[in-house]
Amino acid sequence: MPSSTIQWFPGHMAKARRQMEENLKKVDFIIEIRDARMPFSSRNPLIDELAGKKPRLVLLSKMDKADPEDTKRWIEALHNEHTSALAVDLIKGGFKNKVIARSLELNKAMIEKQKKRGIRPRALRAMVAGIPNVGKSTFINSLAGRKAAMTGDRPGVTKSLQWIKAGSDLEVLDTPGVLWPKFESQESGLILAALGSIKDDVVHMDDLAIYCAKYLSEHHPERLIETYGIEKIEETPWETLEAIARKRGWLQRGQVDENRTMRTFIQDIRSGKLGRITWELPPVADAHQSEAADDAEEAAKREDEQA
Repeated sequence: MPSSTIQWFPGHMAKARRQMEENLKKVDFIIEIRDARMPFSSRNPLIDELAGKKPRLVLLSKMDKADPEDTKRWIEALHNEHTSALAVDLIKGGFKNKVIARSLELNKAMIEKQKKRGIRPRALRAMVAGIPNVGKSTFINSLAGRKAAMTGDRPGVTKSLQWIKAGSDLEVLDTPGVLWPKFESQESGLILAALGSIKDDVVHMDDLAIYCAKYLSEHHPERLIETYGIEKIEETPWETLEAIARKRGWLQRGQVDENRTMRTFIQDIRSGKLGRITWELPPVADAHQSEAADDAEEAAKREDEQA
């Protein structure tokens, strides 16, 4: 694990924060795009800080790369009075009507208030926000039905603000991807880096590979065994990676080529070669499960005492 806190706050992202603060005043609600494989780590705490109680529609992108059951749990965990969540496949598309319908539902109170005051409801205005590389530009282009935003597989492609019309009911404001000055945990920083939301020169590739090998060994050992044809999970993440390297022939003069092993392993994860994996579970759901278990235990104790 890295010894120092991962830092990532280039000047253009500081500017984006200021722009976000200014433009939040112009919108009715926020469409926040997160990566379905890491819904917690890909959230932007700045949005929580700046948005207040504005309604929020959270779109979980890259759902085709995440575990479908875990995605369902995340959608349930994210839902509250001011927030609605929806999983989308930005590449296949076909989500425009769902997004518009959910946006109208989320802003129903405001629309009804306008009607009571005799005001004809205008198109809803939303800010589209999220961290780099979650698919914001792809989402914008799908809504607009044309290439309205730049797309790319590198973090931070979107550099400026622009309004996009998405039919008569919705207008969206595209914003640059914004990261925050300091990650809330080392784990979040590693997950973001492993899945490509942070440039590769920010975190050492060895740290990413070891972290991912450890997570997969604990939560999805069968994926490592099936994908790479190894016999078993070894005692340490490095020994497991070493076994994978020898099985795949990632060697140099008979020894494990560490650089090739680490980079190829991370590339396999990013490309989905190990299957649909969600790299973190919803904390709310886990808390509810723990609370339910505690309640059941207390009930059992009371029954024993009464008996």
